[in-house]
This record gives sequence, structure tokens and C-alpha cells, in this order.
Amino acid sequence: MRPIQLLTILEQEFISTRAGHHTPVMLWGPPGVGKSDMVREVAHKHQAPVIDIRLSQMEPSDLRGIPFRSNGSVEWAIPSLLPNDERHGSQGILFLDEITSAPPTVSAAAYQLILDRRLGEYQVPEGWAIFAAGNRQGDRGVTYSMPAPLANRFSHFEVETNLDDWVTWAYRNQIDERIIAFLRFRPELLFDFDPAHNPVAFPSPRSWEFAHRALQKFIDHPQLLQGALQACVGPAAGVELHAFVSSLDKMPDLDAILRGEELSVPSEIDLQYAVASALVGRAIRANESGDGVEVHGRILEYAGRFPQREMGVMLVSDMHRAIGETLFSVPQFNDWAQAVSDVMLYE
Repeated sequence: MRPIQLLTILEQEFISTRAGHHTPVMLWGPPGVGKSDMVREVAHKHQAPVIDIRLSQMEPSDLRGIPFRSNGSVEWAIPSLLPNDERHGSQGILFLDEITSAPPTVSAAAYQLILDRRLGEYQVPEGWAIFAAGNRQGDRGVTYSMPAPLANRFSHFEVETNLDDWVTWAYRNQIDERIIAFLRFRPELLFDFDPAHNPVAFPSPRSWEFAHRALQKFIDHPQLLQGALQACVGPAAGVELHAFVSSLDKMPDLDAILRGEELSVPSEIDLQYAVASALVGRAIRANESGDGVEVHGRILEYAGRFPQREMGVMLVSDMHRAIGETLFSVPQFNDWAQAVSDVMLYE
């Protein structure tokens, strides 16, 4: 399932805790596709805490607690890491990450916590959602087969990678527009993981964020940049990204485009992707500074000049996802939409 759909599911599951309709959710997927980030994004949206418990690093007693003698009987000391109204608040997310890497003895200790929302005398607060995530068998991670009793305590969703969803996230999180342009140019490299080849660094949504950081740190150190990019996304993808970034000095003057000057579109397809991504970035910044209508209009005018109209449609679609429906009120939007209507409706 696409990340944007899973975000809605996780949010609804979080909201449903108060009404008593919450079902624990298990997210399946290979490493680096953003399972943990989606959980944290839902928590951030609702300003709720996340308690991240890595079951792979725990013993059964870490969940169940430690027994102690009290008045001739045995009681259990409740672990302080479990959600508590007084310490953590009345609502939040209990996130059981790397659950498929947990030894069977630990996952067995989690059965009651997940289904019954309790462990002995301990009760999970009503406003807390329970989410879990793990890798599939065959993803070259340390995984155990999930026991049927544990699996039956979750609703299960597999995380797919989707470039449009990642691009929306990337603009929102100020990922370098050169990274976005490159992945629009080479969409198959958003996630390229083959466990049979035993890769160390490989392209994934997570590692492209690392590449973004590498660009900021090493762009002024050209002798180090290619190696730094390869260290993030693997040898082949790193070389391609470095070559792509190095060619961007041929891009047209973006400021001139936004002034309304009649600049032509580059003939090279990689530069077209770069220009489109850079203009979306300019559109976002103009929207935030209050200059949106004029800047967005100039971009729409330029979008109509692409020899391949699908490229202009991609540019405007990304801009719409980034700034919302205010784009429809820009005067130039109707002219652009009519010019590409046959592409959008029939091709």
C-alpha cells in the first residue's frame, strides 16, 4: 500500500483509540522504506509522544517487569518505559519497532500487551495506539517467522515505495531539489534493493535523505562529493547522481523565468527534470513569502513551453501537491489546463 494511504490508516487508528475502535497495526517492508518515519509523522501531526521499543534488544523481563516480594506475596514492578498517563500523557503511540527481529521468548511476552492492552496489572492508557513494524523474511535482516498467535493480534499492511508520495514528502521536508529532480529522471532508483547481491549501501527513501545531507556538506569539496554520495546510495547510483548534479550548470536562469522573460526549455531531458523540480521549490518559497500568485503564474507560463507536454503536467502536478488548491485561482492556470487538456484526459 502507498505511504500516503498508510498515513491515513495510521492516523485513523490513532484517533480511534478514544472510541475504543483501535486495532494494533503491523507495517511490513524492506529496510529504508520509511515505516518508522510514518509512525513519527502521525505522532508529530497530533503533537503526541512516541515510545519506541526495540524488541530485538530486549529480554522478556524488560516488558513483563521484575518480581519482588511484598507482604508475603510476589508482585511485579512495571517497567517505566511503558506508557503512563502521568509520565507520558493521556495519548500517544506505543511503537514496537523491529518486532520481527525479536526472539520468540520476547515476542511471546508481547502477546497480551498487544491484544489485551495489558501486562498483568499494567494497563495501556486508553488514548494510546499500538503500532509495530518489521522486515519481511528474505530482506537480509535478522528476522524470525512471526508466530500465528502474534500475527493474529494485528491488522497487516505492506509498505510500498511510491515516487509521487516521496516527492511530496521531500518538498515538505526541504530535501535538495537536485535529489528530487534526479529521482524524477531515474524513478527506478528510488528503491533498488536486491538482498541476493548483499548490498551495503543501496538506494532507498532513507538513503536518499542521507544523499541530501551529503550534498549540503560536500558540495564545496568536489574531490569528496562522489565518494560521499556513493557511501549513501551505493556505487552505481552515487556515480549517476554525481554526474547529474555536475551537469546542472547548464540550467537556464530561474530568476529570469520568474521575471517572465522568454527563456527556452533545455533540450536535454535531465535538465528539464532539474528545471521542473527547481521551479516547484521556487513555487513553495513564493507561497510562503506571499508572492505566490505572480510567481506561480510565471511558472505556469513556462510549464506550457515544454516540448513534451507530459513534463509540464508533472511540474504542475508536483506544484499542486506542494501548495494546494490555491494554484487553481492563478489566472494563468485556465490557459495552461486548456492547452494540455488532451494530454490529461486522453493520453
